[in-house]
Amino acid sequence: MQNIVLVGPMGAGKSTIGRGLAGLLRRPFFDTDQEIQRRTGVDIPTIFEFEGEAGFRKRETAMLQSLLEREGAVIATGGGIVERPENRDLLRGQFVIYLRVPVEEQFRRTHRNRNRKRPLLTETADPRARLQELFEARDPLYQEVANLTLEGKGRRVRDAVKGVCSALQIQRPDLCQTRP
Repeated sequence: MQNIVLVGPMGAGKSTIGRGLAGLLRRPFFDTDQEIQRRTGVDIPTIFEFEGEAGFRKRETAMLQSLLEREGAVIATGGGIVERPENRDLLRGQFVIYLRVPVEEQFRRTHRNRNRKRPLLTETADPRARLQELFEARDPLYQEVANLTLEGKGRRVRDAVKGVCSALQIQRPDLCQTRP
């Protein structure tokens, strides 16, 4: 059974929607960021602090490879996963859903959370401009790997999960079958 991988910017709802989708489909759920933290025993900002973004991205690639060895999982990725060509190559063998969220919506969802959780936003004086910059650089990469793009603005989680499942049934009915 093919994996379903959610990509998109920070604040798109990849983890929340992924968890809900996995529950609906009765599939295992994994979040690359959470798995990195669980396996290393430290949070992502600490990895950024000691290893820099390049060190984190290296760990992220290893984690993606490890999780993709499974079958039938729902996997939420970090926002920058598409930046490395090797990650895009890995994603091409999966069913990838791009949760596309406008920058204003991202800012609304992330600006209250300016703690150490999002290193790329805490290192800048203008988080909105940084989100715009990231969107412009990453949007074409998300589109490159996506089998399906869904606009993720202003939906309740339950409605978003149902929307993802409905879109999957149209695109790939075999991927959106609930297990008994």
